[in-house]
Amino acid sequence: MMKPVLGILLGDAAGIGPELVAKLLAAGKFEEHCRPVVIGDARVLARGMAVAGVSRPVAAIDAVSRAAWGAAVPFLDLKNVDPDKVAVGRVDEASGKATGDTLVTALRLTEQGALDGFVYAPLNKAALQRGGYGFEDELRLFAHYLGWDGPCGEMNYLRGLWTARVTSHIPLEAVCASLSVAGIVGVVKLADRTLRRAGVDRPRVAVAAVNPHAGESGLCGRQEIEVIAPAVQAARAEGIDALGPYPSDVVFINAFKGQYDAVITMFHDQGQIAMKLMGFQAGVTVAAGLPYAITTPVHGTAFDIAGRGVADTGALAAAVALAARMAAVDKSR
Repeated sequence: MMKPVLGILLGDAAGIGPELVAKLLAAGKFEEHCRPVVIGDARVLARGMAVAGVSRPVAAIDAVSRAAWGAAVPFLDLKNVDPDKVAVGRVDEASGKATGDTLVTALRLTEQGALDGFVYAPLNKAALQRGGYGFEDELRLFAHYLGWDGPCGEMNYLRGLWTARVTSHIPLEAVCASLSVAGIVGVVKLADRTLRRAGVDRPRVAVAAVNPHAGESGLCGRQEIEVIAPAVQAARAEGIDALGPYPSDVVFINAFKGQYDAVITMFHDQGQIAMKLMGFQAGVTVAAGLPYAITTPVHGTAFDIAGRGVADTGALAAAVALAARMAAVDKSR
């Protein structure tokens, strides 16, 4: 089977994205997993190459159908932002608009079947919003432009382990009141489907408790008894290998040993702290639930080191490898 065609987006022009893409292009790393088509502004990539101190020829194309893969990498030049007018390391409205425009372009190309999926280098949400894309995050942008009303959510992947969360960007005091059997089952089902798309035949999904020591049999909270355990049983009744609830300080120890393929957490930092300690520079964020393979590094634009050429490419490389794997499974169905 031929490798999938993936769009490679440069991310925010003021951040580390362009230099990350430049480094991986120069090393030929994208071709190990896919047939890459770089999408963005050629001037931004040129600046990224200069920052990284690398070079790789690109071949300008006006349609993905005209892409040819060889010494030169196909480049769909949108000519949508002048890097000379974008200061490195700062939130920039023009760069945010170009980032949003590029994401929408990649979505449309994927919908049309020209791309099998895409990977975007880090973007900045504040710049995206100032540029006219007033969404909470890029996942909502994707759902909006795809007209997607099915289940979707952010998942993270790192060295064989996946995480998903039931609640996300809300205060801790609101977490317990936001938990429901249906909500937890929905996230477990989303994780199960996403892992199967990534080639895991029967995912082992561990579900974390929300209270210390999993509630101490009701002495330290009843959410485990009244909400989380019933959700685990409901998911198992649907044929999913769901397990738990487990105390969150224990579940990740066993997950890191390979006992589970995914961990479902009840709130944001419950999983994010564990995963980032495991390896911040290799994590991937997946737009789970959407009909296409879409990934990005788990880290952000790193404005503090942008323009210095020192950014680590590990997470972007991992994002490409995972998107290629998911796209290949999608094509085989």
